[in-house]
Amino acid sequence: MRNKSIGLLFCLLAVSVLVPCPVPPAWIEVADAGRLLRDSRDGLVESLESSAQGGLCSIAEVLGERDHVHLQPDAIASTTVPNDEYFDRQWALTRLQPLDAWANSTCGQDILIAVLDTGIDCRHEDLVGKVAASVNVTDSPTASDLHGHGTHIAGIIAAATNNGIGIASVAPDCRLMNIKVADDSGTCYGSVVARGITWAVEHGANVINMSLVIDSPSPELQQAIDYAWSNGVVVVAAAGNDMGTRLAYPAYYSNCIAVAAADADGHVASWSGDGAWVDVAAPGVKVYSILPDNGYGYKSGTSMAAAHVSGVAGLLLTTANDDNGNGFVNDDVRMTIEESCDELGILSVTKDALRQGGLR
Repeated sequence: MRNKSIGLLFCLLAVSVLVPCPVPPAWIEVADAGRLLRDSRDGLVESLESSAQGGLCSIAEVLGERDHVHLQPDAIASTTVPNDEYFDRQWALTRLQPLDAWANSTCGQDILIAVLDTGIDCRHEDLVGKVAASVNVTDSPTASDLHGHGTHIAGIIAAATNNGIGIASVAPDCRLMNIKVADDSGTCYGSVVARGITWAVEHGANVINMSLVIDSPSPELQQAIDYAWSNGVVVVAAAGNDMGTRLAYPAYYSNCIAVAAADADGHVASWSGDGAWVDVAAPGVKVYSILPDNGYGYKSGTSMAAAHVSGVAGLLLTTANDDNGNGFVNDDVRMTIEESCDELGILSVTKDALRQGGLR
């Protein structure tokens, strides 16, 4: 069991330099992908059959207001403060402060972040050209998002930014892999998630985001996570909502960064997953992002918090150094994230303090 202090992931991104990012390509080729469709608008789609084995997974969040907008692009501003229409609703980006990283680094160029979730609406106006590859490992007939959860997560991580519409994102020049592991009702199984992880690693993912919780241990899932970590992938998972003292899988596994949810005042949410195995807390209360069919709206949950950490990991991977000489930088990125939470410039929170604040 991991036994450490938990820190809030605020004021982290004053860490990057180098040069502005070029525009990433709209799609990439995926080798050995079986039945493959290539489309520069919708990304790459492969349909795989899945088996319903392993522990049951439920994706839970608190859904708030939902807005719709019309596509009315403005001229792209040159300032580092983005001109996205709803940026003023994104308190998390103000706290994370990625603006300097956007302007002064390579901003996640060539970094692939795999979103293992309910799918992604690749046609969303704020995701044009952002989804590099898609695969469906569920029994749903589509890799697209009919639930809404996965699209919201994708927007937090890498929605198009400074394009005059919609929202900004943590890592706007990273690209996304849409790996549908949860069906259209938001449920999935450990073995299916494990297959999604393996597919992500074999097709070049640098970061894997799992905003989901399995209700019991899954040896197959743990093995897949260890495989990803041993291949240099940063693995991020949500610590769960309303868990009480129960463990949340896959976040509990040592090769995952386990993420709790915090609000705009820097307080960890009372419903957020708790325990010595939780590594960091990040914005997860009333987070504004995209929804299917060009929608926008608020959601709350450790799912949203995990997405912020995955975006940060994508930015840090661009300039990370292999300080221990093991041939990978995922461990260095994880250390940077966790150690940055100890000296925030805002506050540092220990596990004892969290429990006194109301966590169960």
